Amino acid sequence: MAEAERIIGTPDPPGAGGAEPEQPSDARARPEAGAELDAEVGTGAGDPPEQPASRGKRKIAALIVVTLVAYLLDLGTKMLVVAKLEHHEPIEVVGDLLRFEAIRNAGAAFGFGEAFTVIFTCIAATVIVVIARLARKLYSLPWAIALGLLLGGALGNLTDRIFRWPGVFEGAVVDFIAPANFAVFNLADSAIVCGGILIVILSFRGLDPDGTVHKD
Repeated sequence: MAEAERIIGTPDPPGAGGAEPEQPSDARARPEAGAELDAEVGTGAGDPPEQPASRGKRKIAALIVVTLVAYLLDLGTKMLVVAKLEHHEPIEVVGDLLRFEAIRNAGAAFGFGEAFTVIFTCIAATVIVVIARLARKLYSLPWAIALGLLLGGALGNLTDRIFRWPGVFEGAVVDFIAPANFAVFNLADSAIVCGGILIVILSFRGLDPDGTVHKD
């Protein structure tokens, strides 16, 4: 019997002789590869998608560009009007329907409220601060354009309030666009009105500054 066992041989028990049972080469690598793949593509179907940082930066860049364009156009036209048109005869652009006439306005847009110059200056400064704070969560291009128009217009008229006669925070705004049977205004007033109208439209459509759309 001993001779038969010697000839046939008996299998060694697992772990005998210090040798570990050999496993297929891909048996251990498979879980690691799967874990690596899960780490790359994500496993939770309900995980919220990451918001790319560049998206918000692009909208802020659009706001800055619109603001600068509105502000520089307003500032440039006012400097030209003061240098070439003030104390001169009005220029007729479209007969009696539209003319350019230099007017110093101590009130709000379109000449309203001339006795509240300081109050309107504070309001313009507050609008600028609010828009600057709102820009941190801005992810909508239409809102970026609307806020840029508001900000550019507010900065344009605020520049007049601070630096023009008769003094700081009491300066008169330069107006020059004079339609027939309407108040005289400037490009800053136009930018503010256009920005305000666009904000109203976006609000009615349910579009928020952060890009979300809601329906009441």
